[in-house]
Amino acid sequence: MTNARIFKSFVAALSLTGAAAVSMPAYALDEVTYGTNWLAQAEHGGFYQAVADGTYEKYGLKVTIVQGGPQAANRSLLIAGKVDFYMGSPLGEMDAVKEGIPLIDVAAIFQKDPQVLLAHPDQGIETFADLAKLESIFMGKDGYVTYFEWMKKNFEGFTDAQYKPYTFNPAPFIADPKSAQQGYLTSEPYEIEKQAGWAPKVFLLADNGYNPYSTMITTTATMVETKSDVVQRFVDASIEGWYNYLYGDNKAANDLIKKDNPEMTDGQIEYSIAKMKEYGIVESAEALDKGIGCMTDDKYKAFFDAMVQIGVQPADLDYKKAYTTQYVCKGVGLALKK
Repeated sequence: MTNARIFKSFVAALSLTGAAAVSMPAYALDEVTYGTNWLAQAEHGGFYQAVADGTYEKYGLKVTIVQGGPQAANRSLLIAGKVDFYMGSPLGEMDAVKEGIPLIDVAAIFQKDPQVLLAHPDQGIETFADLAKLESIFMGKDGYVTYFEWMKKNFEGFTDAQYKPYTFNPAPFIADPKSAQQGYLTSEPYEIEKQAGWAPKVFLLADNGYNPYSTMITTTATMVETKSDVVQRFVDASIEGWYNYLYGDNKAANDLIKKDNPEMTDGQIEYSIAKMKEYGIVESAEALDKGIGCMTDDKYKAFFDAMVQIGVQPADLDYKKAYTTQYVCKGVGLALKK
């Protein structure tokens, strides 16, 4: 073979190799799913952000968000291995330990639970303790057996006679000035002001002593044991997504939220983000200098002790099986804060 023919063959081989390189991805993405606990909203924004801006892909992940809602069973799908991660709660994972179900919290996106109690603005209700003066408190059954029991144990004047079932309709509260109503910091106050024309007094339970973590990244013991690297990458990418959502360009993420939940409005999203920042829902306590998602043994234990106090959890529960701090508090994403 002449030198010219050798050179031409070499060039042809390089061309084929280059074409193959262009047509093939640099790496195979690990496909994972994250099930939320309700319809798409700003409170899920960091996860949608990491999908929209390519952060998950940067971490070698292809993430599908499985929207929650009234008919969704995403926790059950996690238990069955049909989704890889779920937006759980410390109380839910403690219950799982009690039931022998190996679920584990690996990050806490919300340092404060956004649960609030709302009161009328003109009834002399200035402090959380003042809520005990009201005749009625509209709340759901879950709240009645958890934080209301905690309120009765830790404040004077709260009684079972105040309890009224909350049907997720604010009309009874709006009509009764001597009442309070449960809500979510980022949603019910906004809706009530739209309907009633006045802003309710807002009392965040987390700022008054009832302070579990919230909006968890929860997975299974099997994932932690067999795919720990995937867990770490999902946690880190989600944390970066939250920084980018709160402090960067979040339009693409909000478009995805509205696509999944067409009833969501720009006004509600803007309000929710503002309240998350104002009250330190995502960034407070250890998350301020150790990064979003941080969890500590002390805070998890404090909430467990509170649940033991009101009889929701047995004192001998091995609650440490419900979480691990190995994936968080590493300062991930702090440099993205603008």
